[in-house]
Amino acid sequence: MNVTNQLSLHDAAKSLSSAADDIHAIEVELAHAIEHGDLHANVKRWATEQWEGNQLPGNINRLETFIDPAELAAWQARRPPA
Repeated sequence: MNVTNQLSLHDAAKSLSSAADDIHAIEVELAHAIEHGDLHANVKRWATEQWEGNQLPGNINRLETFIDPAELAAWQARRPPA
């Protein structure tokens, strides 16, 4: 898999956040979208004993799950306004 043109879930969350946003909350929103099939990603999951940082739905690894920027933009366009 070539991830050079893709964003990690964490980087995608950072790109969607404003100064006041909680990046972890956006990571959780992205993880929910991935888990429900609303956002395509190349997912890597943690084993429970390997967990790093705040947990995400489905034990998704925020640093090694990758999202294509075009997929992220399409998902963002479908999101209801906050």
